[in-house]
Amino acid sequence: MGKRIVIALGGNALGSNLPEQMQAVKHTAKAIVDLIEEGHEVVIAHGNGPQVGMIQNAMTELTRSNPEKYIPCPLSVCVAMSQGYIGYDLQNALREEMLDRGLNKGVSTVLTQVEVDPADPAFHHPTKPIGAFMCKEEADALVRERDYTVVEDAGRGYRRVVASPRPVSIVELDTIRSLVESDHVVIACGGGGIPVFRTEGHHLKGAAAVIDKDFASCVLAKQLNADCLIILTAVEKVAIHFGTPEVEWLSDLTPAQAQKYIDAGEFAPGSMLPKVQAAVEFAQSAPGRTALITLLDKAKDGIAGRTGTSIHM
Repeated sequence: MGKRIVIALGGNALGSNLPEQMQAVKHTAKAIVDLIEEGHEVVIAHGNGPQVGMIQNAMTELTRSNPEKYIPCPLSVCVAMSQGYIGYDLQNALREEMLDRGLNKGVSTVLTQVEVDPADPAFHHPTKPIGAFMCKEEADALVRERDYTVVEDAGRGYRRVVASPRPVSIVELDTIRSLVESDHVVIACGGGGIPVFRTEGHHLKGAAAVIDKDFASCVLAKQLNADCLIILTAVEKVAIHFGTPEVEWLSDLTPAQAQKYIDAGEFAPGSMLPKVQAAVEFAQSAPGRTALITLLDKAKDGIAGRTGTSIHM
């Protein structure tokens, strides 16, 4: 019996520039189609760190070179651009791989908005660096002219930092669900989704923020009533005491056990921590739901229970 699976792809599965991405998605597609071939319904979310940074840098340079002609591009628009061109490469790679295996399914990329709470404390404490490194004079000018928040980044220069609020709901959920139920493979919530909040009437306003793709994938999986959330990363299993001789690789955890390790500070912020937090949130949201953290190439074995870190009630 096939499962409904939401996959959260990390940036390492997409490359860091256009040529790398075109090669990376071919490899990524093979692992995903392995799951589709087994009869699973698959929805794919992905990160966009390198890609949205590239777009932001290009737009910044364009504005600097001709400020009278070009205006700064909002971050929400840069996220939308990254969703479009990553989806373009990924859906073509998936379609080609499925046809090579005799699978005739539609593949759709949904430009996805994700609602955030304008009262989220993250908006008062921006922490996520984006865009190009700057000298102090350039950074001061952005603070003065555009009211940006900038920080000094490990001696390498100054960078803009933005908020990373928690996702609340998926705006295009009904569209995504309809496509899944019509036997389509769906790519959604790229880069964590375009962050928006509701204003007067029915207007959705883009927020100058980025959403963590693991938390967005968790919300998507819950709202789609998925059976499994697979968070793909650079290691086969989650570990405690990582980087020490006492390292211990974990196979099966309950949400309570995983939370204990979170509270003990076992997972690095900005790396494994949000993945485990998202996995715990999904696994404890309803009986029968399982979250899996593993390598891209091990996703099929992980679903079969042969590897990866599985978190379930």
